[in-house]
Amino acid sequence: MPCLFPCSHICVHHSSLLPISLGRTNQNSLFRDLICFVSSSPSYRSMASHIVGYPRMGPKRELKFALESFWDGKSSAEDLQTVAADLRSSIWKQMAAAGIKYIPSNTFSYYDQVLDTTTMLGAVPPRYNWNGGEIGFDTYFSMARGNASVPAMEMTKWFDTNYHYIVPELGPEVTFSYASHKAVNEYKEAKALGVDTVPVFVGPVSYLLLSKPAKGVEKTFDLLSLLDKILPIYKEVIAELKAAGATWIQFDEATLVKDLEAHQLQAFTKAYTDLESAFSGLNVIIATYFADIPADAFKTLTTLPGVAGYTFDLVRGEKTLDLIKTSFPSGKYLFAGVVDGRNIWANNLAGSLSVLESLEAIVGKDKLVVSTSSSLQHTAVDLVNETKLDDEIKSWLAFAAQKVVEVSALAKALAGQKDEAFFAANAAAQASRKSSPRVTNEAVQKAAAALRGSDHRRATNVSARLEAQQKKLNLPILPTTTIGSFPQTIELRRVRREYKAKKISEEEYVKAIKEEIYKVVKLQEDLDIDVLVHGEPERNDMVEYFGEQLSGFAFTANGWVQSYGSRCVKPPIIYGDVSRPKAMTVFWSTMAQEMTKRPMKGMLTGPVTILNWSFVRNDQPRFETCYQIALAIKDEVEDLEKAGITVIQIDEAALREGLPLRKAEHAFYLDWAVHSFRITNVGVQDTTQIHTHMCYSNFNDIIHSIINMDADVITIENSRSDEKLLSVFREGVKYGAGIGPGVYDIHSPRIPSTEEIHDRINKMLAVLETNILWVNPDCGLKTRKYGEVKPALENMVAAAKKLRAALASAK
Repeated sequence: MPCLFPCSHICVHHSSLLPISLGRTNQNSLFRDLICFVSSSPSYRSMASHIVGYPRMGPKRELKFALESFWDGKSSAEDLQTVAADLRSSIWKQMAAAGIKYIPSNTFSYYDQVLDTTTMLGAVPPRYNWNGGEIGFDTYFSMARGNASVPAMEMTKWFDTNYHYIVPELGPEVTFSYASHKAVNEYKEAKALGVDTVPVFVGPVSYLLLSKPAKGVEKTFDLLSLLDKILPIYKEVIAELKAAGATWIQFDEATLVKDLEAHQLQAFTKAYTDLESAFSGLNVIIATYFADIPADAFKTLTTLPGVAGYTFDLVRGEKTLDLIKTSFPSGKYLFAGVVDGRNIWANNLAGSLSVLESLEAIVGKDKLVVSTSSSLQHTAVDLVNETKLDDEIKSWLAFAAQKVVEVSALAKALAGQKDEAFFAANAAAQASRKSSPRVTNEAVQKAAAALRGSDHRRATNVSARLEAQQKKLNLPILPTTTIGSFPQTIELRRVRREYKAKKISEEEYVKAIKEEIYKVVKLQEDLDIDVLVHGEPERNDMVEYFGEQLSGFAFTANGWVQSYGSRCVKPPIIYGDVSRPKAMTVFWSTMAQEMTKRPMKGMLTGPVTILNWSFVRNDQPRFETCYQIALAIKDEVEDLEKAGITVIQIDEAALREGLPLRKAEHAFYLDWAVHSFRITNVGVQDTTQIHTHMCYSNFNDIIHSIINMDADVITIENSRSDEKLLSVFREGVKYGAGIGPGVYDIHSPRIPSTEEIHDRINKMLAVLETNILWVNPDCGLKTRKYGEVKPALENMVAAAKKLRAALASAK
């Protein structure tokens, strides 16, 4: 197997920066000349600009398709590596041409940056049978996705984003070794192109704080006790980078924005004191992002030895400005994150320039660097690819490529070379957005405002509702269901694509979707699943589908953002007040219910998830937008009930994801988020069963808010996290509603056996009452193939039936 990250594939694509068609040799030569010009030009040399990180999927998801082709055995490792190298070189070239001074490398990943750190440290769990040496694709992708023999590592949300990272599994017996030279190889790769980059790493302390004790290790194991074992490997990497010519290096220590205990803060001092000698001859940046940094963490950070500068999120961390103004250390670089790395709105350049000028007076002209608030990985890639987006709305936006230009323009303005025309166009766009009549709907504003301070709860408690629902539904114990979606086949995507392009008629489209629904319903009946779904063949995405039918939303053609691995989502843009012009799902749900006598779930996405998985307007509080969406979903719930749908699932997959990183802000968020969910179903009858679903996250710390949602049944991720969710019930939390902790991982192609699922359900029965437990997969089946789905569901139903028989005979 070839090395996972070779440095031999150095390519440059023809692009808009190189307007004439050249062979690759000539392109590389021309590009080196361009870089030489940029680095020698006084106007560029004075521009202090920095990008924390950049999207790696490519403007048209080139990496996604290369990965999936490789996984399917349709292309070679070399093919995949070539696509990856082309993407990296085009990104570096783009930033260099824009005049960015501090260009990141090692932010590219074939799957996840935390997994890349795990491979660098050689921290491979024993079940993958890695025998040492440089880690290759087989081991790397087995850790990420699992294989026929062993399950994947746990996946959870990266802070409060929709990006998922692979959670390291560590314990006292782990042996660390330098097992991936990816960071050094990519630095050399960029340098060969004439670009001197800043290699970026997940910092050593944050890496350990984002890890979990491995299976069999005491949950109380202190992960920070491993610090002395991993620092030597960081030193090896640093030494290689220095030998290769690196002069700057960046450590992302984003956990510093969280509520840390004193011993955790002390670990940063210990780590960077130990690394200080290795830093000799290097300038070290420590990056934080996603929130304000607490005062004690700010003090710790700004007194770390051997550190040249700090990156702060000044979009989400407005209070950090006060700390900078009162106690920023003399002689250090401030990388000021004034360009939003999390949203797609054009920067208010005049406002940002004013902030930067005030900071310049504090830290000094030569120590201030314009930066993004976080990695641009969380935004769409390039607005240039949006040829059909409304011109007015398009003028309000900036994707990653445009944000690079914004950073450069602000740095240029600070250097006394302000582009007056660029700033004037930006000001005009800001004014247009503020005054546009399409943004505000007074009736919607009033309806949402009236919700504040009210409660919105169903009239009876959940136990009485479940009793009424059981009389109507007559379900067996341990009822089986799935989460909603079924595989999205190539043929199905073709049908939707052709309908959208008006290549087939509405009648042909409805006929094709109806046939797909019938196939899914028949399959579930053959498998003897108790509560069915229609499979969602008409839906492109669980948020985009609804946004397309609501007012106040805009959509992109290529605004893709990585969620995990090769999985990308295309978040809608909420630019104005939200309302529902007409029913969105009733037609398909009633069609599906007519095909079966079994209960058919109406499938909706909840308001908090629509909010958190969209690019949200930043001109009003998020909770106001969420209440507007809740009212729209409420209308849909009530129309489904009127149409005879008696089980309705309102997915809140992203409720935990939106939880603020600081505990002091939790209560306010959870109050309006839970309230928004309750608004959607407050008016239904007791006999209508309301389900919700939640995806990969740590739910234990918000279990009481989940109970407060007052759903009749909740399905929730459980399998990849070693049943971590069940621990809250072992600790005495009482849960009276129906609950379905997922019995197998759908994010892996691996098919679990009946025995494995049986054992997992048994673990659930040890802490949950039999009459409330549901049996279901972890999540929707959209990303899987039917060859994986059918046997997995067969085994799931067989395991449930086996346990039903055992429970019946035990009576």
